[in-house]
Amino acid sequence: MNKGRLEAFSDGVLAIIITIMVLELKVPDEGDFAALIPLAPKFLSYVLSFIYIGIYWNNHHHLWQAVKKVSGKVLLANLHLLFWLSLVPFASGWMGETNFSQFSVLLYGIILTMAAFAYYLLTVALLANHEKDSPLAIAIGNDTKGKLSLVLYIAAIGLSFINSFIALGIYALVAVIWFLPDRRIENKLKN
Repeated sequence: MNKGRLEAFSDGVLAIIITIMVLELKVPDEGDFAALIPLAPKFLSYVLSFIYIGIYWNNHHHLWQAVKKVSGKVLLANLHLLFWLSLVPFASGWMGETNFSQFSVLLYGIILTMAAFAYYLLTVALLANHEKDSPLAIAIGNDTKGKLSLVLYIAAIGLSFINSFIALGIYALVAVIWFLPDRRIENKLKN
């Protein structure tokens, strides 16, 4: 099965997700900078979510550079990932609309956790189609950053019951950890 269609579909879905998020930012009626102040929570929520979608797009792109074979399980795993990412605009909009209320931040964390888990399942499905010594398998390795991210998301979900801004700080920390592209695959393909 050709991986090109899967890549193109995924890129299209991610582009639509970003478009939906930016359309949630409504233009103020007033024409001065003071009119932008009430939009700050929505804008900050948008920025964090844009960074997350960008990180997933970047790492998805790098991942597919090493993929040689695609199966039905891989297609389903990729759809699973896209499903969770497609919910980011809803949770992001809710956070911005409610000034980062406890339950909106909790939902955002659940969606981030499920997206990270879905990405993990996608890599498992891909590895099942490749040899144990393939560049993909070697580059993915034990995926320490991915496992750490899941632990941090789960901690943030729990902490959101205490203070939603602590949870947001952890979500931002995970984004910082992943902000620079994961070069394991890129470096492995150069060899």
